[in-house]
Amino acid sequence: MGGYVVNVPTCDPASTRVLLLVGGTSNEREVSLSSGKSVEAGLREAGFPVEVVDTGAPGYLRRIVDSDCDVVFICLHGKEGEDGSMQGLCELMGKPYVGPGVLASALALDKARAKTFYTASGLPTPNSILVRRGESYSTDEIIAAAGEKCVVKPVTEGSAIGVSIVHSPQELDAAIEKALSVDTAALVERFLEGVEVTVSVLGNDDPVALPVIEIIPHNEFYDYEAKYAEGGSEHICPAHIPEEQAETCRRISIGAHQALGCKGVSRSDFIIDTTGTPWILETNTIPGMTQTSLLPDAAHAAGIEFPALCRLMIELALDSAR
Repeated sequence: MGGYVVNVPTCDPASTRVLLLVGGTSNEREVSLSSGKSVEAGLREAGFPVEVVDTGAPGYLRRIVDSDCDVVFICLHGKEGEDGSMQGLCELMGKPYVGPGVLASALALDKARAKTFYTASGLPTPNSILVRRGESYSTDEIIAAAGEKCVVKPVTEGSAIGVSIVHSPQELDAAIEKALSVDTAALVERFLEGVEVTVSVLGNDDPVALPVIEIIPHNEFYDYEAKYAEGGSEHICPAHIPEEQAETCRRISIGAHQALGCKGVSRSDFIIDTTGTPWILETNTIPGMTQTSLLPDAAHAAGIEFPALCRLMIELALDSAR
């Protein structure tokens, strides 16, 4: 792994039974199924016995409770998987699980609350304002806080679902309505022109930031199609940015990981503006694990191949539960 060493006790894959949770019922179900398929193959290649449960299928809860697994690999994206609920179930069962805990998962999924923690920790994040479903809002107040060109996001959705770039005040109402059609609140955030990058973090008490990835979407921004369609975007790793900027992004990513109380893994997204200043946008606690996903790309650049990455995530989960 070169300089990217994560200190964690090793486990014996052959005697470590893994319960892999996939699918679910969120808007990101298909992405989760794709991630789960990749993770299952990676775990089996690494030598782990794996039981797969689709949490969107009837009877899934009984299968989870009755499992004799040693560790749970939560591969669920979005609500009812990445929001702390499944983590809480694992806590009640006394089962170690991959990824951050209940509170960190809930905080990270809520973009508005995550930004509060970023700001409290001195991490730079774009100005924003929250709009709640059923409540009135002032266009003038939004423009004053976020600017005429802004980004409107559902506050607890992932994979860029319901996200719009607003180019003028005339587009704002429709963008907010779109976001509120899939969530109970929308975050309106100042648009920053610049380079989009992402940084994955691995570790518990002493987390390590992996190489910075530069994202070049083939659409206007890194939307659902750009994330998951073949050829939808280009990933450059290491990113074509000055080392000083890369180091700042790595430092902020570790800061976000710690500020939110994450363990195991996280991935934070940034815009580096035209002055060279990085701004953190959000943190993901269950990063995608598909063939086009960013965490596996960063791990590969750090010398960690996919089966080894899956094993390391299991070992971090077991270590955290000790």
